[in-house]
Amino acid sequence: MNTSNHDPSPPPHTFAEKCLILGAVCLAALAMPLSFTGPAVALRAIGHDLGGSPIALNWVTNAFMLSFGSSLMAAGTLADSYGRKRVFLIGVAMFGLCSLALACAPDIVWFDLLRAAQGAASAAALSGGMAALAQEFDGAARTRAFSLIGTTFGVGLAFGPILAGVLIRAFDWHAVLLTVTATSVLALLTGARCMRESRDPQASGVDWAGAISFTGALSLLTYGVLQAPENGWSDPLVIGLLLGAATLFAAFIAIERRASRPMLDLSLFRYPRFVGVQFLAAAPAYAYVVLLVLLPIRFIGIEGHSEFEAGRMMVALSAPMLVVPMLAAYLTRWCAPGAIAGSGLLICAAGLFWLGHCPPGQGAAIVLPMLTIGFGISLPWGLMDGLAVSVVPTERAGMATGIFNTTRVAGEGIALAVVGALLAALTRTRLEAVIGLPQADLGARLVSAAQRVATGDLGRAAAALPEVAASVLVQSYGDAFSTLLNVLSAVTVVSALVVFGFLMPGTAQRLAGNPAA
Repeated sequence: MNTSNHDPSPPPHTFAEKCLILGAVCLAALAMPLSFTGPAVALRAIGHDLGGSPIALNWVTNAFMLSFGSSLMAAGTLADSYGRKRVFLIGVAMFGLCSLALACAPDIVWFDLLRAAQGAASAAALSGGMAALAQEFDGAARTRAFSLIGTTFGVGLAFGPILAGVLIRAFDWHAVLLTVTATSVLALLTGARCMRESRDPQASGVDWAGAISFTGALSLLTYGVLQAPENGWSDPLVIGLLLGAATLFAAFIAIERRASRPMLDLSLFRYPRFVGVQFLAAAPAYAYVVLLVLLPIRFIGIEGHSEFEAGRMMVALSAPMLVVPMLAAYLTRWCAPGAIAGSGLLICAAGLFWLGHCPPGQGAAIVLPMLTIGFGISLPWGLMDGLAVSVVPTERAGMATGIFNTTRVAGEGIALAVVGALLAALTRTRLEAVIGLPQADLGARLVSAAQRVATGDLGRAAAALPEVAASVLVQSYGDAFSTLLNVLSAVTVVSALVVFGFLMPGTAQRLAGNPAA
């Protein structure tokens, strides 16, 4: 046989093969948010079986999001250096194994440690998968593929509580983790069969100094915020943790500015529309994602609903995610994506304010504000990933996607820590207003009770403050929850104004001559 004209390079993937690769990454993107929102619904059952303080239970969600967000950029560099398919498959495999191990965790400490490992594995899977997709799709097809990943991630976030409620009712909380494991196995098998290995020949290895400083900064910030409700913001430990976080963030920026091939290319922030996309990436964290954790805790722990009932109630928040992102994509024929995204955030802010005026126990009264929030946040959700790669030059799309995903996931982790701490602090303030200035012994018990209420453990909160009626605890929680949502509504309005300012076509043209503006 004459092989003199044989081309050693493999033929390009067919359209069907590309769809299977996209499907593998979508399955991974679906499993990750399921493993985030599912344990939020199961938190009461997990705490009952494994024990743990309020801070330890907060780490069930925060450990996952912290390691996920802080590892994304480093994982992207590993994918470029050692192979996108390899990093994707290792990430998915480790993610599934961690999910399986979580179902066998002997106590809350091991559970939290495994959640951190699961988050790091998620970062590898998502970074490797997104980098692999960038090699398979170009131009408008790449934007559509990335937008589909974002929508899939949103559907997983939105419907994770519902699926978790059904599984807990039919089996127990372990079934949630086993379902995530099964989804991971499907993604692993599909990716192993269809993906082709690729890497960046110019890659120079992992920026370990940048990765360590960034991870350390996020860890200290999260720990400090979680510790503040118990110790107080003026506590030396809390101040030290926050100062350490600020120092490491400054060190990270200095490291990246000097690196020849930085993990975070700071020059991208010279593009005004790219800056606007980062604000858009962070907005759902405090406008929507925190509710996926807070509302199940409220429904189950404060209002006394079962996990199944809580999951069913979350449908009002989740249902718009099925159709509205497609509507938003259709509207881009006539409206600028920035206008659609900013308008969605304003609608979401109105829903947050409305929900803030629905005290616990209102039943069907919360359906309409939850639908409003879900509708509003769904408008930008399906556009964000596409915007992330469209607002920078094509050759920098990979880095732009990594920064966007880091902003989104790390922002969710920080938002969860800050909002949880703020809810506990507001609850404590309301309780102090009801019972007066506490004595030393009562003050310590008051802090414990406020933290227990904020995590939905009304029984232990009442045991910590037996002289306070349970109805007073619920009322204090309701007032604190209302104040919190008013704050989140105001922050979302500000985010909407920033998105309008940076992503509207007129602004882009005005700033085109000054990209650093």
